[in-house]
Amino acid sequence: MLPCLSIRQPWASLILKAGKDIENRDWPTKRRGRVLIHASKGMTRDEHEDAIAFAVDAIRARPKADAKTTTLRELGFAFDDLQRGGIVGSVEIVDCVEFSDSPWFVGGYGFVLRDPRPLPFVPWKGALGFFGVPRAALVAATPDVI
Repeated sequence: MLPCLSIRQPWASLILKAGKDIENRDWPTKRRGRVLIHASKGMTRDEHEDAIAFAVDAIRARPKADAKTTTLRELGFAFDDLQRGGIVGSVEIVDCVEFSDSPWFVGGYGFVLRDPRPLPFVPWKGALGFFGVPRAALVAATPDVI
């Protein structure tokens, strides 16, 4: 079984495509290593708009931010473009912190992320916390991505 973490959109896609390097939670983890990212089904338009506004500010706050950064909607972050209810990628968890200078950190606990890898969408039911996904369920994904 591969460990998986369900994350609401657009946050899941922001990890994979926009440099979101912290996943905020109200609980800590000792887990380290690669985990699958599951994009949960739930997302309202209001939540989406709030998240996109936060993401734009976080991206602009990065030291190497490009003034000509393409808009998030042009990168496929429009409400109707985001896949939900399945596995969308994987990322490595390298630490869990209670403070970070990352513009993505908002408090509680931050799972420090690196090396995001998008995967072909695999419909899958999510769960709270970490949950297991059989390797066989990811036959569409290339082995080097998992």
